[in-house]
Amino acid sequence: MTAFFSVLIICIAGFLIGSVPFGLVIAKFFCNTDPRQGGSGNVGATNVARLCGFRYGFATLVCDLLKGFLPVLMFRLSDNGLEYLAYAMGLSVICGHMFSVFLSFKGGKGVATTVGVFLALAPLQLVIAGVVCIFCIWRSGYVSAGSIVLVISLPLLLLLSGRAGDAVFACLTAALVLYAHRANIRRLLRGEEKPWLSKKV
Repeated sequence: MTAFFSVLIICIAGFLIGSVPFGLVIAKFFCNTDPRQGGSGNVGATNVARLCGFRYGFATLVCDLLKGFLPVLMFRLSDNGLEYLAYAMGLSVICGHMFSVFLSFKGGKGVATTVGVFLALAPLQLVIAGVVCIFCIWRSGYVSAGSIVLVISLPLLLLLSGRAGDAVFACLTAALVLYAHRANIRRLLRGEEKPWLSKKV
């Protein structure tokens, strides 16, 4: 019962941490812009960069990454043999980012926060997946395509590294991110997706 309540508290805390909409805060404070009203309508780093400029998009990226990285790193470094606590925190933070309580259970698409989580869990595999992601974005011009490749690559790389537990967790996070990108996937298939260097709207 104690373990159950521990996981429950961690999940609630992680969800609230993930719910903080840094993209909206940065865009409103520095640019007087609501990212929900322009571009893709998303509060993530890509849309903030599209509407407000690269530096504000980068600031959003860093903040969204850190809210996944720092809480999970805390549990990863505790070395208490309870890896499921790190998984519970990571999954909760990603869900909070995607379904923010401060945005009527809407939010970003979870990529930057997922990167932060795996920076704490599996930095080597993340770097390899990140290189593949960047190459995909460079060749295609679509951040969404790179993001999809990133989350699909992670469980495969972890499985090849013999880290079955992390691979299963990566599959869960990939399912969440792919669900959040379902509209992007449809636009990519129809050739209607906006490239990341498109002009401000």
